[in-house]
Formats: sequence, structure tokens, C-alpha cells
Amino acid sequence: MIRTFISGRRIIADVPPSPPPLPRETAAPAPSAPSGRGRIRAEIAIVLGLSLGTSAVAAIVQLIDLSTRSAPLGHQSAALNTSDSTRPVFDLLYQLIDLGAQLVPVALVCFLLWRATAPHLGALGIDARRPVRDAALGILLALVIGIGGIGVYLGGRALGVTVAVSANGLGSYWWTVPVLLLSALRAGLQEEVIVVGYLFARLRRLGVGPWPIIVATSLFRGTYHLYQGWGAFVGNAIMGLIFGTLYQRYGRLLPLIIAHTLIDAAIFVGYSWAAATFPALLR
Repeated sequence: MIRTFISGRRIIADVPPSPPPLPRETAAPAPSAPSGRGRIRAEIAIVLGLSLGTSAVAAIVQLIDLSTRSAPLGHQSAALNTSDSTRPVFDLLYQLIDLGAQLVPVALVCFLLWRATAPHLGALGIDARRPVRDAALGILLALVIGIGGIGVYLGGRALGVTVAVSANGLGSYWWTVPVLLLSALRAGLQEEVIVVGYLFARLRRLGVGPWPIIVATSLFRGTYHLYQGWGAFVGNAIMGLIFGTLYQRYGRLLPLIIAHTLIDAAIFVGYSWAAATFPALLR
């Protein structure tokens, strides 16, 4: 009961007491962000999980599958650039959709390593300062790696440790060659940007030394080619050692992209001619 006065007279009235103050809500603690090194490791796992890391796991499984069949490994085959539809228009659309989807992780890597100042992709070793020199080195690398790669493939076939690879499973359409060239460019961008440019940048941030990075990325490159057999693993690992050493020394990614694209373009487009000209070697 609270006593009050109105117009000089004291009036006793029942006034309900004020409600007690509501307790302050305690804000929930914000989730702690992963540490810098932990965040980099998580980022690497996500990028590889969206791209070549998944390909590596699938290649290991496929090699186990091929190796445990009744037919020897050398009597089996693998096909690249296969058709997705018997209807040419839809086959073209499926090919373009697949190529675009495989380049999304490349775009993600460029986004993650983009710099506000030019060269924007300097962290990946990509800029336009020396286009002629980069192109010349790319062509030279394509010749050296390409010739050596043919030798490794034929040696693997002779030893029975490499499957027969068909590089062009598309039909003969007006768009076949352009799609094969786009597929070669996709391979050059995807593999060199992610395996060399991105992994080198991130593993350096984790304090990994140059040679462990070169060896690890080379073995990884060989691993996602295991679906072609052990010969492809060895050949691509050697290619990774050469590319990794050059990148570590010069920090230039464009020559590697150019070389890889030219090698795959020659294989994809020239396969039909080579298969018809040298059937005994490519069977």
C-alpha cells in the first residue's frame, strides 16, 4: 500500500507495485572462428573436395576395380571426352555444361586469391607482363613433356600396367573439335591453377617447404590419373615434378597452363588420326 496526496488531502490508495525489471538476456557467445592455419586447411579440403580431390578418390577406387577383374589391367580401357547423348544438340549442351561446372572451382580459387591491386592474380603467378616469353616456354614444355608422355604411355602399355586410353569418344559433328579444344583448355586451367598455383600458395602459408610441396603436388597429380593405370601415375607425377620445379623457381603459371593445354589439345584432336595411322600402338 502506497500513500499519496491529492489536492492537499491525504488519500490512501492501493497501487500495485511496479513489476520487477526483466532480467537482461545474455547474448549467446559467438562461435569461435577457426585459427588461421586451421582455416587454410579447411579451405584446401573444400577446394579439393569440389574438384580434383574427389577425382583422386574416384581414380583410386577405379584402379582397384580394374585391378581386381579377371582381365589384366593392360587389356582394359578408359575413355575420355565421352558422348552424353545420342542427340547431337543435347550432347553439345551436356558437354558445355560439364565443362563450365568443372571450371567453377577454378573461379573459386581465383576469388580466394584475388588481390585488390594489380596483378590481381599475382598470388597464382598469373599476369600479362611477359606474354611472348610465357608462350614460347609453354610451347617448348609441350614438346618435351608431350614426347616424353608418349614414351611413358607406350612403355606402360608394353608392360601391361596402363589401360588403353581413347581420348575422343565424341561423334563426328561440326562442334567436336571446338569442344575438344575447350576440354583441353579446361584441363590446363583446372589442373595448373589448382594443383600448382593454389596449392603452392596455401601450403607455403602453412610453412611447408619447397620440395615437400613439389613432391606432394606431383604425387597428387599422378593419383587422379590412376584410372588410366600405373603408367599414367608415373608419367603425370614426373610432369608434376618438372612443372613444380619450374614454378618454384620462376613463379610463372601461364607457361604451365599453355603447355598443358597444347598437350591435351594434340591428344584429344589428334587421337583419331593417330589411332587410324598407328593402330598397333594405340590398341
